[in-house]
Amino acid sequence: MKSIRDIEHLEGVRILVRVDFNVPIKNGAIADDIRIRSALPTINFLREKGAKLILISHLEVIEGERATLEPVARKLGELGIPVAFVKDYAKVVQMLEHEVGNGSVILLENLRTYEGEKENDPKFAKELASLADVYVNDAFSVSHREHASIVGVPKLLPGYAGFQLEKEVTNIAKAFDPDHPFLFILGGSKFATKLPLLLKFMEKADAVFVGGALANDFFKAKGYEVGTSLLSEGSFDFNVFLNNPKLLLPIDVVTEKHETKPADGVAAGDKILDVGPKTIEMLREKISSMKFILWNGPLGMYEDGYTGPTLELARMIGDATSADTATIVGGGDTLAAIAALGIEDKFTFVSTAGGAMLDFLSKGTLPGIEALEKSE
Repeated sequence: MKSIRDIEHLEGVRILVRVDFNVPIKNGAIADDIRIRSALPTINFLREKGAKLILISHLEVIEGERATLEPVARKLGELGIPVAFVKDYAKVVQMLEHEVGNGSVILLENLRTYEGEKENDPKFAKELASLADVYVNDAFSVSHREHASIVGVPKLLPGYAGFQLEKEVTNIAKAFDPDHPFLFILGGSKFATKLPLLLKFMEKADAVFVGGALANDFFKAKGYEVGTSLLSEGSFDFNVFLNNPKLLLPIDVVTEKHETKPADGVAAGDKILDVGPKTIEMLREKISSMKFILWNGPLGMYEDGYTGPTLELARMIGDATSADTATIVGGGDTLAAIAALGIEDKFTFVSTAGGAMLDFLSKGTLPGIEALEKSE
């Protein structure tokens, strides 16, 4: 990929920058701004070179909030980036020609306002591309999506990678040739989407711990009672994993009745919602001897308030980070835990991505990366 450092002339150049400002917003306020702060190095670099920036991002509807990027514009201002927030894309060209100078920043309204974004409509991609001279992708966390702003626009404009995208690729790729011993911790759900990743890292890692709802699938495959616990859809052959000594599963679990039970002692009416204290101590011991730790996904139903073990795991991995032990972490709930503790700077690298991180680990590339590599 070409980097924004490779752009020879930037003064007065219109740059369309795909960022990921899909942040949690509650009552009009941003609950976690790590993705916004991660984009600042790219934004400031381009501003200082005199470029005219047009920032584009999507935003999901969260807890009934109106899906507008207006709170993000306010946050950017608080972070020292004066922004013109524009809801009408048609006004942008006029603004660029007559109203804003070099080093200016325009933030466009939520891309998901337009059906053509998710459909990768060539017409919508052309409309976006018409706003600028150059395209920059700094949104690694959505680069696994074949959307117009990710793969359509770089077919029409010279494409470059922003600093955050470069950092994500460089750091996550360290898992392909890690120091050993190497521990991979994977939480969350949906076994079908995680299967290729588990197969790959069962070979690369020295130990693979599976937590979250994924662990329930393994418990069932081992013949344990799982009660009403969340399970993945589909039928899978777990023997390749269950017979592998590298596999680590929770020793004890917490049910919705707030009871701690052995993993093989769950009753028919129970629902597993988190791991127990013996599991945390087992992980603490494993972590203490590792040279490389890769973690994605919570240990329990984090969004339902079962946060304790995931928070403790974040502390443990953060404390293990040193010159001799590299720690790479990512995932939505993982980020939430780290942000809640205020320990982002305790890890070797904190990825802003969830699904994109897992896809990149599994495939070694993403549609957004491939689009940049093929760009003019």
